[in-house]
Amino acid sequence: RFCIQAAVGHPLTIYGKGGQTRGLLDIRDTVRCIEIAIANPAEPGEFRVFNQFTELFSVSDLALMVKKAGNAIGLNVDINNLENPRIEKEEHYFNAKNTKLLDLGLQPHYLSDSLLDSLLNFAVKYQNRVDNKQILPKVLWRR
Repeated sequence: RFCIQAAVGHPLTIYGKGGQTRGLLDIRDTVRCIEIAIANPAEPGEFRVFNQFTELFSVSDLALMVKKAGNAIGLNVDINNLENPRIEKEEHYFNAKNTKLLDLGLQPHYLSDSLLDSLLNFAVKYQNRVDNKQILPKVLWRR
């Protein structure tokens, strides 16, 4: 969402303070996680959970990363904090573990400047397909 907003010149919209923590997983790693899980089935009676993420970022940190990458390719990127339309904690402790897939051989593709550059250039190339009326939230979870 932030890359699209940057590409069309819309301020990056952070809901609330932006302290919400999000786990990220590159799409290539998503497929690899499935392959690893299939190749390493649980023992009979064993229950396993694979948390599929390789990195944790706050929403504010992600916005700052996109702003920096956008500015580097000549985009004028601003960030706006909006009233949060969602009912959620804006600051919370998130301590999920993702070691099982790494222990089984996952070699992560981390979010990098070059990946952000690629995503932003792709978004700029197809910015004419963006319906700007769909960017801001229309549903308020609070009544």
